[in-house]
Amino acid sequence: MRETFDPAYRRLAACLDALPNGFPPAEDAADLRLLAKLFSVEEAELAANLHAEMETAAQIAQRLGREMRSVAELLKQMARKGLILFGKTADGRPGFGLMPFVVGIYEAQAGRLDEEFAQLFEVYYQQTFVQSLRIQPQVHRVIPVRQSIRNDMEVRPFESATEILRAAAAWGVVDCICRTQRALIGQGCSHPVDVCMVLSSKPGAFDGNATIRALNYDEALQTLRRAADAGLVHCVSNQQEDLWYLCNCCTCSCSLLRGMAELGIANVVAHSAFVCEADVSLCAGCGACLERCSFGALALEGDCVEVRTIRCVGCGLCVTVCPQDALHLVRRADETDPPKDGAAWGSARAAARQSEKFD
Repeated sequence: MRETFDPAYRRLAACLDALPNGFPPAEDAADLRLLAKLFSVEEAELAANLHAEMETAAQIAQRLGREMRSVAELLKQMARKGLILFGKTADGRPGFGLMPFVVGIYEAQAGRLDEEFAQLFEVYYQQTFVQSLRIQPQVHRVIPVRQSIRNDMEVRPFESATEILRAAAAWGVVDCICRTQRALIGQGCSHPVDVCMVLSSKPGAFDGNATIRALNYDEALQTLRRAADAGLVHCVSNQQEDLWYLCNCCTCSCSLLRGMAELGIANVVAHSAFVCEADVSLCAGCGACLERCSFGALALEGDCVEVRTIRCVGCGLCVTVCPQDALHLVRRADETDPPKDGAAWGSARAAARQSEKFD
């Protein structure tokens, strides 16, 4: 028997897919099942009428011809559940807006994730993420492990995980939604879960938060080191400014990087500004770096390691385990800066989607 869904879910799915990040439809309505799991019909209807730009509750109510108090209460409820954005309007007033599914709604469900939702997401992932992982410019950007970069090499603030942490005024950590989801369907990995960080320019932003454990700066640095020691790849949004998360990802569980390992999709994340090089005069051919690389960028050719630069994302994790110091990062010859901020990324993505329609 064919499932039926309230039209509100179809409208919301279309609105989410119209955002720069996209939300590709699934052939068997897996996208609608996901939304029906997360949103009530009333919530889906209201979310489908939100704009990407922040509006006050009063503006939304007036635009929809609805009573302001009830609209405001529902908006606040949805924001608490991580279903919509809550922030500031252009003139600094509290506002609400439509939030992308990834990165956005999905990552905000850490406190609500259960086995049913995990299974629903897996089905949707397998059906549609070939489409959503190919987007340009990419959503995620790799930044290297700091100890893999020589002290004499200039590193700009947006290229360094430690500098990104230092620029924040508040830090928090949450369980990785991707590794949690995989564990719930019986396909978990051994990497640590409590290492994905959120950042804010507002001091004390995460104090008292029910799902985010607040950290001080030293604790944030310790979390970063623990992630690097576990062989996890540091990733942030693909922009220079207004960075609000620092994920520590793996190819076995994390949604974006799994595309490289399971789905055979290259370039699902923007590589760092660096690429690995090997010094053949120092390499002993021990192979320690091969196990450390998650991207198949290293291979033994005779008694020396060879770097397949087309597969190297510039994370630097291999550099940290080389006993001979034969590996190091250098700047890419074709290096380009990421978009300045989220607005610039969104504009670039919108232009790319428009171009894709005519390809």
